[in-house]
Amino acid sequence: MIPQKNGNRSARGRERGVGGGGGGAVGVGGPGRGRGRGGRRGVAAAGAALALAGALTACGGGGSSSLPSSPGGKSGAGKPSAYTQAQVVAAAPVAPASAITAGSWMAKVKKRGTLLVGGTDSSAMFSQRNPVSGQLEGFDAGLSQMLAKYITGKPATKLSLVTVDTRETMLQNGTVDTVFATYTITPQRAQKVAFAGPYYESGDAILVKASNSTITKPADLNGKTVATEGNSTAALDLKKFAPKAKTLLFQEDGECVAAVKQGRADAYVLDQGILLGDVVSDPQLKVVGQPFTQEPYGIGLPKADPEAKAFVNAWLKTIYADGEWAKLWKATVGTKIAGSPPAPPTIGSADGS
Repeated sequence: MIPQKNGNRSARGRERGVGGGGGGAVGVGGPGRGRGRGGRRGVAAAGAALALAGALTACGGGGSSSLPSSPGGKSGAGKPSAYTQAQVVAAAPVAPASAITAGSWMAKVKKRGTLLVGGTDSSAMFSQRNPVSGQLEGFDAGLSQMLAKYITGKPATKLSLVTVDTRETMLQNGTVDTVFATYTITPQRAQKVAFAGPYYESGDAILVKASNSTITKPADLNGKTVATEGNSTAALDLKKFAPKAKTLLFQEDGECVAAVKQGRADAYVLDQGILLGDVVSDPQLKVVGQPFTQEPYGIGLPKADPEAKAFVNAWLKTIYADGEWAKLWKATVGTKIAGSPPAPPTIGSADGS
């Protein structure tokens, strides 16, 4: 049983444009590349209040994950969880010894005693370092700790910061055992790494200044300057949904947010889950409209060991079934967003999973 709780971005990197040379930002009408954040659901705001416009729509087949709309319509109106992330992790299951086969990816992690995780420490609600405790907090961070406990018996993880350009390489060369980084599953990425899951589903949405009343849907981005992360699926999505937009590519979420706040970009397009984390504590910003794509998040794993994917998928099914996934959602995302936990997506439902 989980005991009841007692009460209780950086703007680093460079700005890059598409189709231009030299330093600084080079904007281009339209093109983008690849999706995913390194370290990578609708909401509408009126002034400083952030009103949920609706939930992420479920995508075909099985239980697909989405952020529920709240009866009161307020993002940031989530209730304090009855338990903390640490309590959820402490109560999480441990794999039976028979599941850790000799010589496997799991056996190597167990012998080391620590799960090497590629991710971020600046993603609100998913993986952000608490400036006071120094601990990583959020849904992705909690899941990585739960997986570490499932394998080793304790939630010991070591974080290596990854970017959209380094995730696959760091998995391939063994720098990390796994990547938890709001990592969208795509068939192209699945040629390089294996994906367990999906474990969450988001979709591209639009962030603008709270005072902006001219941008409410993807078509409104045509002719505007739009920030997004380089090597992200959002960059490609902009080509499709707003081909006449001038795209600015950045390395990190914080840089994209800063571009909007400083007036260098009219809007910022990325996963709604990421954008929601940006706006919950900043009344200068809002997320408009509904998600216009489907972004299934997967757990990145080395492709060379197929046992790893099967093992992590079995673990996901376990925490889906015993309610630990939902409890972690309540302790992280659910503290900011009102409503019940969404249904987790069906394992293997994404193309590339």
